[in-house]
Amino acid sequence: MELLKDLEWRGITYQQTDAEGLKNLLDKESISIYCGIDPTADSMHIGHLLPFLTLRRFQNQGHRPLVLVGGATGLIGDPSGKNEERKLQTIDVIRQNAASIKNQLESIFDFEGENGAVMVNNYDWIGSMDVVTFLRDFGKHVGVNYMLAKDTISSRLESGISFTEFTYTILQALDFNHLYDHYNCKLQIGGSDQWGNITTGLELIRRTHEEETKAFGFTIPLVTKADGTKFGKTESGAIWLDPEKTSPYEFYQFWINTADADVVKYLKYFTFLSHEEIEGLAVSVETEPHLRKAQKALAEEMTKMIHGEEALEQAIRITGALFSGDIKSLSASEILEGFKDVPSFEQPKGDAIGLVDLIVNAKISPSKRQAREDVGNGAIYINGERVTDLQHVIDEKDMIEGQFTIIRRGKKKYFKIQYM
Repeated sequence: MELLKDLEWRGITYQQTDAEGLKNLLDKESISIYCGIDPTADSMHIGHLLPFLTLRRFQNQGHRPLVLVGGATGLIGDPSGKNEERKLQTIDVIRQNAASIKNQLESIFDFEGENGAVMVNNYDWIGSMDVVTFLRDFGKHVGVNYMLAKDTISSRLESGISFTEFTYTILQALDFNHLYDHYNCKLQIGGSDQWGNITTGLELIRRTHEEETKAFGFTIPLVTKADGTKFGKTESGAIWLDPEKTSPYEFYQFWINTADADVVKYLKYFTFLSHEEIEGLAVSVETEPHLRKAQKALAEEMTKMIHGEEALEQAIRITGALFSGDIKSLSASEILEGFKDVPSFEQPKGDAIGLVDLIVNAKISPSKRQAREDVGNGAIYINGERVTDLQHVIDEKDMIEGQFTIIRRGKKKYFKIQYM
């Protein structure tokens, strides 16, 4: 299917500055397209993904992606969607964040071949620019009234906006102008909150070039959940791409727990599965929702894309072990991932301890009497296996790689014993 029609089918198209003109351009030639991110944190989260995955769809159709990390604009901070001034970060922090984000973006794009992605950093052309050059060459072309009409600025006039954040839209416009001149970039992609910044870029390109110019803007919708809660947030916080912040297992679990009402939309948004595959999974959601085929496909595609095949296999292995209760099949590192958020108790290594005493010490049961009842009634499991012997002693045979014992009370209450 034609690229723009595919994007419409997936629900990714939100606003275009000139839909017919862009279609004609894409029909005629391969172009360079850019999407950017400011490194205000040391990792991207899944809320950042859709614009870049959309950029990758353009690459799959023969166009060249320019992946911009805002080493300069990150020092200022985009006021879009913010009710108050950002806290400014040091240049060293921004540089470290930029390096981390570059590594994450490399998992999404193909940097080889004729239309291989190009990574750019706007600090390279903004960082050394003096204020007089900025004001004469660029600020002169963007009217104050034009900027005040932008939602990102007008919405902040009552609460207050500094001159620093006020000029952010010109800095981002400068990026589009630079990439137009040096990379023949004719399209910028961004989230719906970037419309004002994108159109400022188009205005700057128009006003700084004598020849007839034709560049375009394209925005994608805000990702929402059917129940009204914020996409990408859980009780423990944002779902990060950094495996140290959100483990591949947690990442997999986020996607596999997607509600039936959202899963087909997310398959269209985030995966590169074909229309036929997605439509087949949509039928499965309606006719056999208990199998959760669509959720499994979504979780597998996303985990493999961001963390790789090996991390996906480990996430599936942990998930399967927890479902079946076969805890002993897991390694110590997998225990750390799968039981990251369960209550934990530290037990001195090498000290044998009776099961009943350990249950009380770890506050798994509130008293010795209750602990004995729980064991005798078959409510206690050690590494997935039921134990009913009141005299059972926890020793090496109950330790996974000498580091952990997982005790379950009842059907769902897990506790992690860690040997120190």
